[in-house]
This record gives sequence, structure tokens and C-alpha cells, in this order.
Amino acid sequence: MVAVGYARVSTREQSVDSQTDVLEAAGCARVFVDHASGALARRPALTDTLAFLRGGDTLVVTKLDRLGRSVKNLKEIAEELDRRGVGLRALSQGIDTTTPGGRLFFHMLAAIAEFERDLIVERTKDGLASARARGRKGGAKSKMSPAKIRQARAMYDQKEHTVQEIADVLGVSRPTIYRHLADPR
Repeated sequence: MVAVGYARVSTREQSVDSQTDVLEAAGCARVFVDHASGALARRPALTDTLAFLRGGDTLVVTKLDRLGRSVKNLKEIAEELDRRGVGLRALSQGIDTTTPGGRLFFHMLAAIAEFERDLIVERTKDGLASARARGRKGGAKSKMSPAKIRQARAMYDQKEHTVQEIADVLGVSRPTIYRHLADPR
């Protein structure tokens, strides 16, 4: 039974020292460190940490947000750890899934966060439906006017310009040009 620490900072410039100090003081035999945004799917040290852990071990983090990209991701990691017989401790939140109370508290937090996310999604859908009913469309205003579209088609049909040159002349990206050239209007 080993306590294994995982620390993450979002950028190379940020110091991970405060997290590693806390994890070492908590008795972690080994600490893995990622220098990556939590939003990124690729976190090599987390992958190494999860591979290193064995049944009976405990994964220790300073805060839950250091471990998961989202509530859903955090829940998936916690479920994987539970299946493998690995505990999870979040020091600043006082969560320890090796105890019945800790598991209850973790699942309550996850359920509340999931409920909050569902409410946000529901309100967003309602707001979009209301806006559509009033004739409003979402998204950014098109950078291509009908005149620019005609000009792009004419330049493209002349076969004297590359798509990049057309995009540069019209002040848009290549994908924008391709999107409008593919539109049969």
C-alpha cells in the first residue's frame, strides 16, 4: 500500500513546488508531475501515474481540479481507480475514498456538479430556442458578403490564383474560402 502523488500546473512558467511539497508531506512515496492544461486530453504524467498504481495504493492530489479536466472526466478516473482497488485522496477538500464517508462525500460532490452542468445545458437550450423563435441566429457574423463570395468564385474559376491568395485578398482563412466555394449558391 503506497501513497502516490500527482501534481499538475497549466504552464511551464508555473511552479509545481507548492503541490509537491504538500504531497511529500502527506507521505507520498512518489510524485508524478504534469506541465499541461487540464483541458488537454494528453497528460503523460497522469497516464504514467495511473499505470504505476496497484490495488491497495492511494492516489493523492492537492485538489480535485488538478486531476480531472471536467466533472465527467474526474468521475471516470475515480471509477477506474475504484474498480482497480485504488483509493483517492484530495487533501484540500478532505476527500478520502478509502473511507465510506469519503466515498459518499465524493459522490455527492460529483452528483451536485453533474446536476449543475445539466441545469446550465438546459438553460442554454431554452435560451437558444427563445432566440431562434425571435428570428435570431447564433454564431459570428459572416466575413463573406455576397459580393466577396462572387469575387472568390470568379478568382477561383480563372485558375490564376491559389486558394491561399484568394483568402489573403479577401481577408479570410482558406477554410472559409473552401466552405463558400463548396456552397452551390
